[in-house]
Formats: sequence, structure tokens, C-alpha cells
Amino acid sequence: MAARVLTVQAIERLKPDAARRLEIPDATLPGLYFIIQPSGAKSWAVRYRHDGRTRKLTLGAYPALDLAKARTEGRAALQSVSLGQDPVAERKVAAPLPTRDLIGSVIDSFIERHVKPRNRPRTAEETIRILRTKVLPVWDGRKIQDIGRRDVIGLLDGIVDAGTPVAANRTLAALSKLFNWAADRGVIDANPCVRIKAPAVETSRDRVLSDDELRLLGRACASIGWPFGPFVQILLLTAQRRDEVAKMRRVELREGGALWTVPSQRAKNDKAHDVPLSAAVQAILGSMPRVAGQAGYLISTTGKTGISGFGKAKSRVDATMLALARADAETDGSDADTVQIEPWRFHDLRRTAATGMARLGIEPHVVEAVLNHRNGTISGVAAVYNRHSYGPEKRAALEAWAAYVASLSGERRP
Repeated sequence: MAARVLTVQAIERLKPDAARRLEIPDATLPGLYFIIQPSGAKSWAVRYRHDGRTRKLTLGAYPALDLAKARTEGRAALQSVSLGQDPVAERKVAAPLPTRDLIGSVIDSFIERHVKPRNRPRTAEETIRILRTKVLPVWDGRKIQDIGRRDVIGLLDGIVDAGTPVAANRTLAALSKLFNWAADRGVIDANPCVRIKAPAVETSRDRVLSDDELRLLGRACASIGWPFGPFVQILLLTAQRRDEVAKMRRVELREGGALWTVPSQRAKNDKAHDVPLSAAVQAILGSMPRVAGQAGYLISTTGKTGISGFGKAKSRVDATMLALARADAETDGSDADTVQIEPWRFHDLRRTAATGMARLGIEPHVVEAVLNHRNGTISGVAAVYNRHSYGPEKRAALEAWAAYVASLSGERRP
């Protein structure tokens, strides 16, 4: 990338490239680079040659290390190079910081002592992912005691600028837990996240697919085929969560395949959940290929794990639905180029199923039992004393919903 005279305003305007790491050379101080990671993390580095080899010295993260300080430190490093010294080698032999105070060590201890033992596996996995991909690359090598409110805000701003504001909210939540834990253990005096507001405003979704969209979805699933076609169909017909369906295992099926028990370790509310499988779902499961493997996953391409790659799969579903809708428009003599599909997510299928069952006259407490919701129409004292599992009622509800979805596969509406 061509060198440019970096200014504070120019740096603030620079945006990350999701596909690659950017290195912008500073024309004012040749050898100084401003680096932007695809994640939005920003830092400074100096490149130079020593003993015929190209070397890179990382100076620090931005904005903790601002433009003026970066030039000062970069100039000092390059001056030492001109005297025949190697700043990278000198840094390696410098007295190391106490490792227990480094952010990486604190994060590792937090994960082992708090995150893993006190969270459900899926929650722990997400917290670990955030800390290791959003936080550690920016603050690695720094003492946790040196990280302040401005550093936190700078980190969050970088994530927002990368186009993922909701991820910034999740990162703030994970950081707040980390710093609270560190404060409770006397590692730091106070949590720098206190009074920092969530960067993004989140609103609850109310997207429900229409009957025409469900008809298109069914045709798209048939067109896409294994493994994501059946996967999406099962999501819709069972009204269960994405990861619960993706990691279904043969040992979780009972009553000859008519009942699926989601174990408490995989259920969002830590409560084992019986899901009666309609005849339609049983037929889908029976038609799927069995992949050799010891783990027994029902929807798997390897036999060792459940399916993944949901983003690409969703893009295929969207593209197929759109192509089918435009083909229908051409058949009807309409302008196919104007046809669009309103954006939706896999989780919206769960809401669609719940709404559909309600439209069919299913009682709200039965729908909530299908969804494995604890705090619905039956809560408080009633929830304590009402221990009925609603197994027969759930089966009737899911059979009725499956029959309704099947009825949509007929002729398109004029």
C-alpha cells in the first residue's frame, strides 16, 4: 500500500478490510506502519532490516499508543537500527513483566477458574471465543492493571467500525465479567468497564415467515438437499434451536425414533427437553445418509461432529429461494427483477413455528412447552407445582404444525 502522511483525522477514517490485514506506511516516518486487522483491531509497528533480514517490531495498540507516541517510539527504534542494534532482539532479552499480570495470563486463569466451571458449555465456548479473538489480539503483552476505560472504549470502537456492533456489545459483557472477576481476586482495583454503555442498541426481533415464504423455503430445501436441506426442515418442524438440531445424536432418540431428548448439557436453560418428533421429521431423519463415525451425529458430513458453516448454508438457502421466486414471477408474467426476499435468520424459524402453532389454536402453555421456555404463561408458584411435561399435548401440536407446513407444498396462490 502506498505511503501516506498519517494524521489523527486520517487514522480515524481508516476502515478495516474483512478479507485481509492492512498495513499503511507513514510517509512522515519511513518504516513506521499503521496496521488494521480484519477484526478492526489497530496497532503500530516498525519494519527495518538487520543483518540482511527484514524485521518487524510491534510498538503497541491504537489508540492506547497514539500517532505522536508511535512516531516517537518508532523514531527511537529506527535510530537504534542505524547504530547497528536490533530492537526486536533487545526487547526479547529485556526484563519480562510478571506473567501473572499479563492480560493473556489473566484471561487463561479466568477461563479455567470461572468461565468453564460456572457456565454452560455453549456459553463458555462463546465467552472464550470473544476473549481470544476480540480482546487478546489487541491487548496481548499488556499488564491488566494498565488497561483503562479509554482502552476499553477504543477496543469497542474498533469492533463497531468493523461493522459488527452487536459483537461489540457481547465483547463488553465478556470484558465486564473478566474485570469484575479480577477485581474480586485483588488483581486490579476497579473494573474499567463500569458505566460504559453498550455500543449498539439491540431490539427484539419479530420476523415471522409468511406462508408463501414457507412454501419457497420448502422448495429450496428440496433443491439444496443434504445436509442443509433436511437440517432447515427439521429446524422448522421441531421449533428447536439451531445448535440443538445441528448436534442431534442417535443416542438421544427414544421410543423407536419418535421422541428426541435434548440433554440438559445442550439445552439453553440447562433443563433436559423431550421433543416429540412428528411423522414428517421421522421420515426426514430416516431418509438421511448415515456417515461412518463413532460419535453418532444424525446430521453430519464427517461422523465426528455435527454440521457447521451456517452462514454459507443460509446464503445458499437465500439464493435458492430468490431464484425460485423470480422464476415464479416470470411464469406469472411479472417483473422478476423486482422480486426480493425479506431478510430472515435461522432462529426466525423457531418464532415462525411458535406463531404458526398459535394460529392453529394450540394453547400458549403447550407452545411454550414445545419451545422449552421456563418463564412463560406458567411461572412462579405455578411453575413449582405444575410438573406436567405436556408430552401428549406437545406431540399433537407438532403433528398439527407439520401437517400445516405440508399443506403449503401444493399449488402456489394466484
